[in-house]
Order: sequence, then C-alpha cells, then structure tokens
Amino acid sequence: MKKLNLLSFALMGTMALSFYGCQKKDAATTTAASSQDKISAATKSQINKMGFSTENARKVKGGYLVEGDILLTDKNLNEKAVSSHLSIAETEQYRTTNLVNALPRVITVSVTNLPQVYSDATDAMITRYNNLGLRVTFQRAAPGNTGDIDIFGFDEGVGPDGYITLGSSGFPTSGGDPFNQIQMNTNVDAYGANPDQGYLTSVIQHEVGHCIGFRHTDYANRAYSCGGSYANEGQSDVGAIRIPGTPSGPNAASFMLACSNGSDRTFNANDKIALNYLYK
Repeated sequence: MKKLNLLSFALMGTMALSFYGCQKKDAATTTAASSQDKISAATKSQINKMGFSTENARKVKGGYLVEGDILLTDKNLNEKAVSSHLSIAETEQYRTTNLVNALPRVITVSVTNLPQVYSDATDAMITRYNNLGLRVTFQRAAPGNTGDIDIFGFDEGVGPDGYITLGSSGFPTSGGDPFNQIQMNTNVDAYGANPDQGYLTSVIQHEVGHCIGFRHTDYANRAYSCGGSYANEGQSDVGAIRIPGTPSGPNAASFMLACSNGSDRTFNANDKIALNYLYK
C-alpha cells in the first residue's frame, strides 16, 4: 500500500494498499530509478495482460512490485488463467482468479523480527477478521513457528515516484493457499518514529485482503484514492473479477482502496458484503 502526503492530499479522504501495500505520497524530491529496479518490456507486457498497471512497476526481491504493494512472482506471470471473466467499472470490490480454498480454514500468522507495535497490530487485525464470522479465520502461529502468512520488515524510503510503500503482499496460489508473506516498511518516513497501532492494523488488514484474493477497490481508476490523472488499466485475461452485490459508485471508506490517507480504515458495509460473498 502507498501513503499519500497528508499536506498535499488532506482533502481527499481516501486510502491508498498498495496500496495498503500500499503507498504513501510524500513531497520529497524524487530520484532516478536504479537500473536494477527496471524491468523488461516483455515482463511489462505479461503484467499488463494479467490486468495490473505497469506504471511505476519495479523489480524487487522475489519478483515485481506493481500497483504500489502487490508482489507478482515469475510463477504468477507464467500462470494461465482458469477464467477470463473481467469487469471494468469504477469502485466495486474485485477479486483475483485464485481464492483460498479447503474451507473452513484457519490461517496462521507469524510476526518476525518486528517491534511490539507490529505484533499488537497483527493481533488487532486477527480480531477484526474473526469478528466477521467467515469460513476463513486467523490465529497467531505457535511461538517460534512460521505461519501460513509471515509478517516481516523491510527498510525503504521514498521512491522515485514520490511515494513510499507502507507494505506489500501478493495473491493466493493456484492451489488455493493464501499468499505467504506480508512485508511492512520500518523506515521512519513510512509510519514515523512511533507508529500508530491502529494505522498499522489497517495496513496489515489491507495486505491480508490481498493474501486471500482481494484486488484494490479502485482497481479501475486508482486516481480515486491516489490522486493524479484518471487511470483505467483496461481489459485483460485475468486478475480483476467484480464481486456481485458491491456498489458501482464511489466507495471512499473501503479497506482495499489503493492509497492510504493515513487513517485507521477498517471494513465498511460494502467490504463486508464482498467478504461474505467469497468466504461466508
């Protein structure tokens, strides 16, 4: 997720995930992208075919970071879709082709080498999801064990696009398992010297949404939460299937908006409709 500069965008009232994998827009001076961050035209074509934006896409450890907080691996890029059903609209909830299966299912979560506030935020995230009564529930992994989803840190400042990534994750595997990691930015420019637990909870909640198959709510026009010009990613073979029953109008409070406004955002009524549709 990305985070928007709160001075420049305080009136927007919308959220980033990444991207809550999301990103935050800062007014820092941008720098040129390093050569190792660049990706080939062929890879960009693969990313685009899957229905993801290639704007500011970059190579990172383990794959390619797109839309601010979504990690696509080489395996993801080479998988063939099992469905070509795609809806392009404005701000409905979207899911990926792959979802978590073998329901009901308990997904364990671990936190590795992060300050206590990240662990507390993870516990709060688990409570939020489990209070929904879904067939997917979460619990902390036993001490010393790595969970089905492991949350760990990275340290990265403001990027060449003027955004900072708050966290990142990926989508379920073709075998129906949740994505197995969430990376949270420990750089002081991401959350400050004393991170707010509620804010961290909302970012982790957003990233878990990706891990179980949610796309950004403003997939079709990320300018809605991130600012800038209108950006519709267009048609593709896979990657963004509209969830029936979710609204076609603006949905400002959704936990899966692409960019963060720096607040503690949790599930709104439409998010719950989407979660219930997929996992109740």
